[in-house]
Amino acid sequence: MAGNRQLTIFSYDIRDDRRRRRVAGLLEDQMVRVQYSLFEAPMTPEETGILREAVQAELAAEDSLRIYVLTSDCVARSFQAGGVPFPAEQGYFLF
Repeated sequence: MAGNRQLTIFSYDIRDDRRRRRVAGLLEDQMVRVQYSLFEAPMTPEETGILREAVQAELAAEDSLRIYVLTSDCVARSFQAGGVPFPAEQGYFLF
């Protein structure tokens, strides 16, 4: 990953359709949707924090959000078959 960007994964479980669409829209603006409620992108800690705050503002008490940050070593040891390749494998990433 370039600079201090690390592969960051946002995953959510949101019951309300309207809130879920708003959160998905926020994430789709900066990340790649790899599954229905799973998004990933190389991000700095600052970018992650800003996006986390925006998403948290949309959540209700019964919703959940998980954020995972993977080091380059973790990405190298990860496995993926089908779907969108890891950003490191793409060689580039557009925001």
